[in-house]
Amino acid sequence: MNKIKVLIVDDSAVVRQVLQGVLERDPAIRVTGTASDPIFALDKMNREWPDVIVLDVEMPRMDGVTFLKKIMAEHPTPVVICSTLTEKGAATTVQAMEAGAVTIVTKPKIGLKQFLSDSATDLINAVKEASQINVSRLKPMKAIPGRATRVAPKLTADAIMPAAGAHAMAQTTERIVAIGTSTGGTQALETVLTALPRVCPGIVVVQHMPEKFTASFAARLDSLCEIEVREAKNNDRVIPGLALIAPGGRHLLLKRSGAYYHVEVMDGPVVNRHRPSVDVLFRSVAKFAGKNATGIIMTGMGDDGAHGLKEMHDAGAPTVAQDEETCVVFGMPKEAIKLGGVDRVIPLDKIPAVIMGE
Repeated sequence: MNKIKVLIVDDSAVVRQVLQGVLERDPAIRVTGTASDPIFALDKMNREWPDVIVLDVEMPRMDGVTFLKKIMAEHPTPVVICSTLTEKGAATTVQAMEAGAVTIVTKPKIGLKQFLSDSATDLINAVKEASQINVSRLKPMKAIPGRATRVAPKLTADAIMPAAGAHAMAQTTERIVAIGTSTGGTQALETVLTALPRVCPGIVVVQHMPEKFTASFAARLDSLCEIEVREAKNNDRVIPGLALIAPGGRHLLLKRSGAYYHVEVMDGPVVNRHRPSVDVLFRSVAKFAGKNATGIIMTGMGDDGAHGLKEMHDAGAPTVAQDEETCVVFGMPKEAIKLGGVDRVIPLDKIPAVIMGE
């Protein structure tokens, strides 16, 4: 089996050393080199092109965002961003996602060596997931502008709330759209949300992303869209023309009060190794909205959301999966299809019409 070739680009010698040690614990990964900045990295890449790049965004001579734009324009390659967990760093990292990076691993300002050592499995999994993406679907987003967790038993949505009963909620005039996505989802969500008119159903979204990054991501989408997009806060109403993005590091649940819907933002254990979890959101939508909702699962690695979408389907909600051709990673939609919870499989550019009920 060919090993995954990884290049590490970070201006800190300590980070480079620790990252290399962590990644080389896995026999499926080979670190082909390290570089202190993108100029040195380009020289090494020309000699042996990596399968995955692990990249810091704040570096001398050429910043990570400029480097990413160059790579994506000339030779698209999966990039895992390793970024400091700060508000300022979050805005920069969202720009890196805009430039084509596929996922984020956060690092603290202090205790770096211990943190990275403790989070070895998360880092390794991020690299492995990145190596499996559909590179032909990697492309920058439109220009503008949780912390990784320790490995734990894989919990289901039962850890947050029980499954819905056999009877779906009575129909109301309030329609809800629930979207779940992961790797490649930042670009996919932009494609979908920017295509929506100001008057559209209320939307709740789980995009796998660490804490502090979702607020900048939502603000960026808000600047691009006709609809309002913001990071969800506890008790926010779900109303037409508004998309609420689950905060990184917190679960997002739909609740119902009379004929109105609102969200609950809560702590809790990781579910399917994610917080927020798509399964948790979808289960709550199945329970409190039933056939008043539409469930959409898009590009992403793993199976988070597959069981929840099946629960929505069984509660009478129409359900949709993004097709393989337009996914960066077909994992989440594929698992949902296998469970029998998907009514339609469609390309990304057809999803806005589904949201509008067409």
